[in-house]
Amino acid sequence: MTRMSGFGETIFAEMTRLADQAGAINLGQGFPDTDGPRSLLEGAARYVREGGNQYPPGQGRAELRAAVAADRAQRYGLAYDPDTEVYVTVGATAGIAASVLALVEPGDEVVLFEPMYDSYSAVIALAQGVRRPVTLRPSADGARYTFDPDELAAAVTPRTRMIIVNTPHNPTGTVFTEEELALIAQLCRENDVIALTDEVYEHLTFDGVAHLPLAALPGMAERTLSVSSAGKTFSVTGWKIGWVMGPEPLVRAVRTVNQFLTYTANGAQQLAVADALRGELDWVRAHRDALQAKRDRLAAGLAAAGFAVGRTQGSYFVMADIRPLGHDDGVAFVRSLVHQAGVAAVPAQVFYADQNEGRHLVRFAFCKRDEVLDEAAARLRAWGRR
Repeated sequence: MTRMSGFGETIFAEMTRLADQAGAINLGQGFPDTDGPRSLLEGAARYVREGGNQYPPGQGRAELRAAVAADRAQRYGLAYDPDTEVYVTVGATAGIAASVLALVEPGDEVVLFEPMYDSYSAVIALAQGVRRPVTLRPSADGARYTFDPDELAAAVTPRTRMIIVNTPHNPTGTVFTEEELALIAQLCRENDVIALTDEVYEHLTFDGVAHLPLAALPGMAERTLSVSSAGKTFSVTGWKIGWVMGPEPLVRAVRTVNQFLTYTANGAQQLAVADALRGELDWVRAHRDALQAKRDRLAAGLAAAGFAVGRTQGSYFVMADIRPLGHDDGVAFVRSLVHQAGVAAVPAQVFYADQNEGRHLVRFAFCKRDEVLDEAAARLRAWGRR
């Protein structure tokens, strides 16, 4: 298929495969090496034993939809009807894909921020849409990544159908501020643009930085599809349980497409996640605090090995500059590093439309056990001394 000719094996799959072949520590792909709360795991096993193994309803288990709606209302003051405005998908990636395929016509433009999660570009291509990237760059003080308001405004044209907003952001770790979100919201309202928000790291923000959903801003609830999931929140990335929230007409469009894609899955796990959303948010907060300490642990190790390390406000990742080590090609660097140092990372340039933009950056995941992070840091220090 011509429109997919530029998409091969994802960089995540490649680096995981290379890490396995080399016996390397995999800090490339963003998955934890420990599981979520025990009650969640035991709940899933109980629901399996009790017979929750056949097709759940196409829109997802009512218990999970109600729990998602209640959580969103309690934390953000957003009111969703669980019967018509919450829809369960096979992970957030499927929810994002179905949303784009449902709402983007051939030739429609989609504005999004780069570096960007790689599935966005692929699904825009599948919808035969046109990608309009806006680059995130370090702020004046270097503390975080942000965008140029003028560049964002220039990217919106009469053909713009959708803007994709990922916050907390993968891979930069930035969390968009209320002021930044207000600029996005204003452009959406003035140009009748739909917003699709990827909020899978919504619980995992650090240093007191708070996540604010775009849908909570004035005039945005009626034009925003918000996507989140259980995988990152509860450290069960392999369960692939996500949800799409928004006004009934938009959610209905997503449901119409997705029923012919993944339809539904994981009924027993859906019930367990519903219980966890109601009863395990204290675990999530403790998990967030532990991740903040892991972020600091890995960042210190990378700095000691000679990298210049960015500050992460949320997510699983730190971005590191390889130029102090005498390198400027991230792809070549990580392919060499996995064999020479025994540590796998992901080159940030694959997250850009123009790969010259992020050639000097690589992404490391810190959602690993402390001893794994310490060993990775030791290997990198030893490699750097060669």
